[in-house]
Amino acid sequence: MNAHVPVPPNSAGPHSGGPQNRGYGILVEPLRGEVQVRRGGCLLAKTTRARVMYETRLQPTIYIPREDLVVDLSNKVGMQTFCPFKGTAHYHDLKLAEGRVDNAVWIYENTLPEASQIEDHVGFVADPCTEIDLGTNQIAPPEYGNISGPLIDWLLREAAFLPTPAEFTKAFSEKLLEQGVYLSRLSVLAWSLHPQIAGKNFIWQKSTNEVTTYAPSYEIYEHPSYHASPLRHVSKGLGGVRHRIDTEDSEDAFPILSDLRAAGSTDYVAMPLPFSDGRINVLTVASDHPDGFSTANLGLIFECSAVVARYYEVFMQRENAQSLLETYVGKRTGERVLGGKIRRGEGDEIDAAIMFCDLRGSTLLEEQLGRRDYIKLLNAFFDTASTIVHDNGGEVLKFIGDAVLAVFPVGDGAGEDANQARAQALKSARSIVPALAEVAADHDLPQLECASGIAYGTVTYGNVGSRERLDFTVIGQAANIAARLGDYGKTLGHQIVVSRNSLPGSCKSATPLGALSLHNVSQPVEAFAVSPLTVAPEKKPLETPKGPPPAPEPVSK
Repeated sequence: MNAHVPVPPNSAGPHSGGPQNRGYGILVEPLRGEVQVRRGGCLLAKTTRARVMYETRLQPTIYIPREDLVVDLSNKVGMQTFCPFKGTAHYHDLKLAEGRVDNAVWIYENTLPEASQIEDHVGFVADPCTEIDLGTNQIAPPEYGNISGPLIDWLLREAAFLPTPAEFTKAFSEKLLEQGVYLSRLSVLAWSLHPQIAGKNFIWQKSTNEVTTYAPSYEIYEHPSYHASPLRHVSKGLGGVRHRIDTEDSEDAFPILSDLRAAGSTDYVAMPLPFSDGRINVLTVASDHPDGFSTANLGLIFECSAVVARYYEVFMQRENAQSLLETYVGKRTGERVLGGKIRRGEGDEIDAAIMFCDLRGSTLLEEQLGRRDYIKLLNAFFDTASTIVHDNGGEVLKFIGDAVLAVFPVGDGAGEDANQARAQALKSARSIVPALAEVAADHDLPQLECASGIAYGTVTYGNVGSRERLDFTVIGQAANIAARLGDYGKTLGHQIVVSRNSLPGSCKSATPLGALSLHNVSQPVEAFAVSPLTVAPEKKPLETPKGPPPAPEPVSK
């Protein structure tokens, strides 16, 4: 039997806008006479109704009607794969006398129109033990040639220089249009590692030729529209989605399809975009052409999907690295680490005000509240202190037990910038005290107190640690004095104690404490007690990435 090339040379489909190369195609033909499938001498199937499928780049595949099997199949197993032309393949085990063969066959129970001839037919996974006797049939793979040259060339060369996922999304969509894909909308959902957002959803629309980026919070997982979304279906490994949606009586398995139809779409596909770590992201495309997508259209996208997935993985890995560094070490520090400040002993000498804020009575609070509620309280304290420090231009460098270490660096200038850093640190310490009253009320506590110490000086801002485990921190006398002043304040009941050199010129309400002898500090430190603010500052919302309510696959803003 001779091989066939499914799509004529130099054709990209019936409604292409300028063919550039041979298109992707599939062709199903019946085989003559009897075909048998055996495994180790055991007959698995015997039929005179076998079919062969030719598909671009793939070896010809033999399909047997399910009713012509002579052995039993298991129920569906967890494994399944998706093809934008054939649909979702469900895998089954073979139950043989000598034992079970895992994931041995697949079946397309509900095929897409291009592959209707193999619906409810069985395909056999290639296995040295499985033999297919074709009888008098002879099958040879067709000559495919280069089917996606210009687009692949772009992905391998120019695309590598696009700096952001939004720019890549736009350029990729435009390239698909150039290659004759009648595309009206393209979106990519890439999951993220971020404490506040679940991922990024990049949506390009032909009507505007612009990309809109959405950053849904983790509430998306509980949102009804996500549960009824193709995005969840695909990302959960349930296979892809293909729907013609150009008629009112189309069966809408997902609410988004009716929205797309109202926007003029006729065809919709959602396919997996797997990352190398196993996470399944989602690529969706929609067409507004009367005939929808051709096989060649979808084939071109499908052929490129693995390469496209790697681009988004690189983009998201960098975003993940940045967000994780900012989460664990702070924004300024995270930028330094990403900028290459990663060697032990490497750091900068900076002038800064250092604030050390310690929660008082932690041991008793843990006993009273229990571990779980105490952790909630501790998180609320950290959240409150961090927000105030951030709002005043500082950065929380780390949490140490039940304490916050914050740094307020001096800018390039000296005098005014130094005084501003001092003022920022003091305002933060004074604001945290009344803000904790709200935290105490939220946790049914009569009060919640802290002790803060502030010192100013030159510190080393960089990496210390072992060869394999580094810590980005501040090292210097100012950091040590700040911690000791906080401890001293605890003993005398002062909530804020500052060194003379950290006291801003604008402060008029400082109470002198004299020259204090502090543990592990060689010279006495002249210090002052400062009263806290009586009213907490207005609470600002945490800065979160912009995005709409967590409704997936929005058609428009």
